[in-house]
Amino acid sequence: MLKNIPPILSPELLKILDEMGHSDELVLADGNFPGTALAKRLVRADGHGCNELLDAILQLFPLDTYVQAPVALMDNGDPASPPPIWESYRATVKKREGDHGVELVERFAFYERAKAAFAVVASGESALYANIILKKGVVK
Repeated sequence: MLKNIPPILSPELLKILDEMGHSDELVLADGNFPGTALAKRLVRADGHGCNELLDAILQLFPLDTYVQAPVALMDNGDPASPPPIWESYRATVKKREGDHGVELVERFAFYERAKAAFAVVASGESALYANIILKKGVVK
């Protein structure tokens, strides 16, 4: 056992977070995301929501400060009705890493970006359009 490691982070996920380098991307995928079909590396986190995973990951994972938006959300195509979970993500990012830019990525472009990501974390998140990409920064 280790101290100060959020228990939601499995040994497999911790290894992946450690292996990632600057500018590598990590996808936190909701339960509807085609992770098995798209991922180079797939980590299962069934039973956990994306925001609780985001909170735990950002305790260890620095966001990239050299880009305008180190966080990307899968766009639902309806600017008048953003998914409620997006506000939770913004609050969690701000709490753990401060203010950072967030970009919206069209669904099929998001899938293409996920194919190139270092890893995809398949969660049990049931919220729609709850997929998020994190770009890793450097530890300062």
